[in-house]
Amino acid sequence: MKIKNIAFLILFLYGNFVFSQNRKSEIIDYLKKEMAEQKIPGCQLAVIKDNKLLFSEALGVANIPFSVPTKTNTIFSINSIAKVFTSVAIMQLEEQHKLNINDPISKYVDSIPETWIKITLKQLLSHTSGLPDIEDERGLIGGDKGQDSAWVKVKKLPLLSEAGEKFYYNATNYYILQKIIEKCSSTKFENFVRKNQFDVVGMRQIYYGNSYDVIKNKCPTYSFYTQDKVTNEYIKGTKLRETYEEFPSKMITDAGAFTTAEEMTKWIIGLQSGKFLKNNKEIDTIWEPVKLNNGTYDGFGDILNAYALGWPVINRQNHPAVSPIGGGRAAFTIYPKDNLTIILFTNLTGIGPNEIIEKIAKFYIPNLGDK
Repeated sequence: MKIKNIAFLILFLYGNFVFSQNRKSEIIDYLKKEMAEQKIPGCQLAVIKDNKLLFSEALGVANIPFSVPTKTNTIFSINSIAKVFTSVAIMQLEEQHKLNINDPISKYVDSIPETWIKITLKQLLSHTSGLPDIEDERGLIGGDKGQDSAWVKVKKLPLLSEAGEKFYYNATNYYILQKIIEKCSSTKFENFVRKNQFDVVGMRQIYYGNSYDVIKNKCPTYSFYTQDKVTNEYIKGTKLRETYEEFPSKMITDAGAFTTAEEMTKWIIGLQSGKFLKNNKEIDTIWEPVKLNNGTYDGFGDILNAYALGWPVINRQNHPAVSPIGGGRAAFTIYPKDNLTIILFTNLTGIGPNEIIEKIAKFYIPNLGDK
């Protein structure tokens, strides 16, 4: 009997292995097809199930002029995905009783306009503050006069709406959050997240900086879009270009992170296994869609139809998800009820990586599109 049981277990495990390998092969074939259709030079894909890494794959070319292949240690720009580190940092400080997300920002930031005083940290995190944007199509408002000058200028602008009335995605919210985190932690923001998040899970290949910084294994970012100098609109062309982005040092809470899919895997597993927050209910808090004053939700649009505390949300009854996206080229989606996470980093901006992830997720959740 024991021999039969062992034989059955071996056959069961082997069957699962073959099934898993076949699924992986189908996913890679689909991704290669998507890359060809959208002309994506290179990408990394990682799949996490039940808090374990199922597989990690690197495809295509990281650097086109030198024909450098993408590897699992290739560094990608992940832009606004950096907001999730900020979100967790705020909750860590709340656990330390150094702040409260429902506090008004006037408790932590001096010399702000009267109309800003009652805006809360939660409204900053969820982009429902109604604050004017410290950036415009050309970068920081005020041109090349610097971050401090832009801060002075933005405080003179009118509110875009009353707090909680509308969803306005802009950098002012996270500029202020960096000030608050640094004041409450008595250290630089980057030092805080490295000590309390990255070092905790052994993330070594994660950097804050600009696209022109020289970092080992970092790949460029490409785009088919160019900006019209008159209208500031982005127009898609046929010529591939290398993009250059500069991320202000006082807004790395907002964007400017570079890392790999495998490093991101460590962070996600760390978050969900309780290595960052003592109380896992805090994760529910940062993932809960924030309602506007009228009781509705708003977000980026399409499937990203709501926004939580630094996390875009796919708000639906079956298989809800959170889906941080950066620069229109990097994304990861966590399906909490399905214990599934898919990470996709690419080096081509403007492709909707979260939409590709949704299609990959259907290999694991066949009824994903059902309402």
